[in-house]
Amino acid sequence: MFPLVTSRVAASDTRPRRSFRLSPAQTIVAGFGLADLVGTGLLMLPAATRDGEGASFVHALFTSTSAVCVTGLVVVDTETYWTPLGHLVILALVQIGGIGIMVFASLVGVLLARRLSVRSRVLAATEAKALSLDDVRGVVRRIVVTSLLIEAALFLVLFPSFALRYGHGWGEGAWYALFHSVSAFNNAGFALYADSLVRFAADPWVCLPICAAVILGGLGFPVLMQLRREIGRPLLWSMNTRLVLFGSVILLVGGTVYITALEWTNPATLGAYDPAARVLIGFFHSVQTRTAGFNSVDVGAMHDETWLGMDVLMFIGGGPAGTAGGIKITTFAVLLFILVAELRGAGAVNIFGKRLSRAVHRQAIAVVLIAVGVVVASTIALMIVTGGSLDRMLFESVSAFATVGLSTGVTADLPEAAEIILSLLMFVGRLGPLTIGTALALRERRVSYEFPKERPAIG
Repeated sequence: MFPLVTSRVAASDTRPRRSFRLSPAQTIVAGFGLADLVGTGLLMLPAATRDGEGASFVHALFTSTSAVCVTGLVVVDTETYWTPLGHLVILALVQIGGIGIMVFASLVGVLLARRLSVRSRVLAATEAKALSLDDVRGVVRRIVVTSLLIEAALFLVLFPSFALRYGHGWGEGAWYALFHSVSAFNNAGFALYADSLVRFAADPWVCLPICAAVILGGLGFPVLMQLRREIGRPLLWSMNTRLVLFGSVILLVGGTVYITALEWTNPATLGAYDPAARVLIGFFHSVQTRTAGFNSVDVGAMHDETWLGMDVLMFIGGGPAGTAGGIKITTFAVLLFILVAELRGAGAVNIFGKRLSRAVHRQAIAVVLIAVGVVVASTIALMIVTGGSLDRMLFESVSAFATVGLSTGVTADLPEAAEIILSLLMFVGRLGPLTIGTALALRERRVSYEFPKERPAIG
């Protein structure tokens, strides 16, 4: 009897045990969360604040989340509240969050071990939207090199202005140029001035280079890499590259015209400048509204109609797999082409001579519906917690979700509960609704049957 029982136990012990392992999406979420918590701890150090007492947990968490999610919303004055150590922590979080946690981890792995495991390649490919695992090491290298080169170029352009024209001196001018270069390319919107970039509103030597870096960062690394290889051969550009480039031009021009026209006579914003400066400011805010979050005039003094248009621009955002936020240009463009095809009665959605996969239809619809739901729910929550108006709370919610960083001026006065809501919004917005949803789903449900079809009345 006993040998039989023993054999059964032994047999059961030899069965393969299911080990708990995070999926790529879950690992990315966990990586960003860990970086956020580390940044929070560092910003709570007494040496990180000028009063020597350290930031509160909520303030440190909000700032760390804003930095690692490359947003730029602040509840304390970046210039006067944080010490150089605090500024350095924020800058490091912006750089790591901009290139991606998994890409950064893969870079460290390459530098230390000279190799990447299969799982590391899967994680880096997932975050960078790489199509193949074969050249992930090369993709990681190109992402990092591209980021550093653009930041270095912007540094060289900004350094003379900060050091000489604005009297910071060589050392301080170099630090200011470096900080704003990293913040601009990573679409973070953090500035070392209490008024952001208001003092440079009419200065094209500062505003235009920053806009150029913001635009490049907002295109996304897949687009930048293809342009690097095939800049003179547009016929070889992928559908993703074409949608991002054409969509960016249309939105930048449309946003410039919209903001400039509505604010042209507003004495609190564009109306205080000459016509050339007004156009520059309008273009600057069209660029920043899409992804970054710097401001060169008081956003809180803009008209309500301008805020609403900026809400739309922020919600759309920039290109995928880059430093921009929002639902992404490609998602918006796909929905637009689906609408056109439906109005025409076409059986398939064709874009630039290619047929769009039906799986992409569902993904785009899911992203937009989840994003709308998250923004609406958070706006209602902010209105309940703060008692603020719909227009301002909607602007703050969209800005946080789209990781833009613009504010109507109420962020610093929000209660801690509202700060936590915005922190969650920034986190969800940076990683994307589908990534969060996939990470929360422990397993994919496979259905081995289908129900009969039926069509409800629509419209």
